[in-house]
Amino acid sequence: MVSATMTKLGKIVFTLIVLLLAGFAYQRFASRPHQPPAAANPAHQPGGDAASPAGPASTFDFIAPGKAPQLPSPRTYVPQDDTIVLNLSEYAGYAGLIAANGGLDPNPDSWFTRNGGFKLKITLSEQDSWPDLQDGKIAATATTADVLSNYGRQWQCTVPAQVSWSRGADGLIVRRDIKRINDLKGKTIATAPFSESEFFIRYLAQEAGLRVKRLDGPDQPHDPDAVNLVFLEDAFLAGDAFLADLKSGRNQLDGCMTWAPKTTEVVDASDGAARQLIDNRNLLVIADILVFNKGFAEARPEIVEKIVEGMLLHNDLIRANPEPYLQTIAAAFKKSAWTPDSARKELQKVNLSNLPENLAFFRGAIDEAGSFASVYQTANLAYGPELQPSPVASSYFASLKALEGIEKSGRLASQVASIKPIKSSEQSPIEQDPLLTRDIRFYFVPNSSDLKMDEKENLEYLSNINHLLGVSPGSVILLRGHVDDLQKENFRKQGENLYRTMSLKAMELSTQRANEVKKRLLEKYPAISKDRLETIGRGWEEPAGKNSDLNRRVEVQWFTVE
Repeated sequence: MVSATMTKLGKIVFTLIVLLLAGFAYQRFASRPHQPPAAANPAHQPGGDAASPAGPASTFDFIAPGKAPQLPSPRTYVPQDDTIVLNLSEYAGYAGLIAANGGLDPNPDSWFTRNGGFKLKITLSEQDSWPDLQDGKIAATATTADVLSNYGRQWQCTVPAQVSWSRGADGLIVRRDIKRINDLKGKTIATAPFSESEFFIRYLAQEAGLRVKRLDGPDQPHDPDAVNLVFLEDAFLAGDAFLADLKSGRNQLDGCMTWAPKTTEVVDASDGAARQLIDNRNLLVIADILVFNKGFAEARPEIVEKIVEGMLLHNDLIRANPEPYLQTIAAAFKKSAWTPDSARKELQKVNLSNLPENLAFFRGAIDEAGSFASVYQTANLAYGPELQPSPVASSYFASLKALEGIEKSGRLASQVASIKPIKSSEQSPIEQDPLLTRDIRFYFVPNSSDLKMDEKENLEYLSNINHLLGVSPGSVILLRGHVDDLQKENFRKQGENLYRTMSLKAMELSTQRANEVKKRLLEKYPAISKDRLETIGRGWEEPAGKNSDLNRRVEVQWFTVE
């Protein structure tokens, strides 16, 4: 009897719980803003919807971050009917491949058909195609060099060429009061996981000396000493979430790393509450690369070489004069309403790489800014051992066989390397706010301006400054010298005359130390133009704190071209 009574009671309780849960679920669903299906990657599109999302950021579906997904077991791609399948997305950086092929579909007029004896079929998808490449379903695809770091040894692929540099497709949008990367300490930024957008914000934080912490969502406890990252399905939604947070006044997000044109849309719709802090227009850190199925690349190297050659030839032709190719590019992306005019505008956001730039990219050492090894290793460092505990060297992926074969043939010998800064303002970089500031404690001979060149740390600091200049064409470094203020008050007690005299000497010593760093940089890296380095001494006027050692420093401010 007791058992029967408990059973009825249990049924009643169970029914009540189900009804309560159903009501709660309905209330949550009804209170959420309408979420449209994820759009194609807006970094690769000429236009977008500028409608403002409603509701606070917490109503968006944030993703709990984890490690990169496991790829399938590798299989060698086998072409059917002499047709090679190459998967791309809608992006102006792939214009050379599309122009060489005369469109997306195989055709007898394709440069590859006429010069390589094979047909090329270009498919378009905004989803990651790495599993299909690994599984042998496609011969090649394209991605950015930083993505390789996420997958490491499990990805059996070959990188024979750089396609382009992304120059303006990714941008960091922040609240109006955030002036430089250093101001992101303790702030929360929305972006997309394992994408060039996450890498870009990680790179900037790393250069500013800031840690990065991943959060499951904006409601999670924040780290006050780190840049906190929250994630959505793509960077387009990250922009929507930040704009929604601005409109709601909840202040859960401080910015987003997103794609153009969403960058402009968020700023325009924010009513002055948001600004673009930086984009990658003049930062050579997002490198688009061609990636081949490893088994196919080893079995058919002659096809790989011809695809690379056709791309590099037409990259250079488009750079010289894009007009004859605009209609072909626009037709390839007609589903997203590309026109010749929009294709022309999108081409301004990329630097299509030619042969000499490719050779420099892949032959450059790991400490040379703008090299494949440098970008790849920077990604390894940016993601860290938590996400990639067993990284591999860049040589695991890179292969120069195709590039060196083209170089030896002399067929593209007339091409010339040229990567110039893109300006949207006539202002000198130094007239604007610095992108970031870093305090560096160089080791000097005591009470002098002589830099101790036998100190390992000094050599590393000089290398870091050279790297900043190399990664950003046209950027300027301001070296601000500082000295210890420990004796400042003692001098003041002995009279104002002595105090003024010692203040001037402190200013002089700090200026000499900044000039010494500049001199050593130019000696060690003679390729640096001296007008990209400026110096000033601040004496003891701007102490970093009460630590005497920290106050004997040279502050590095990095001004990028806008």
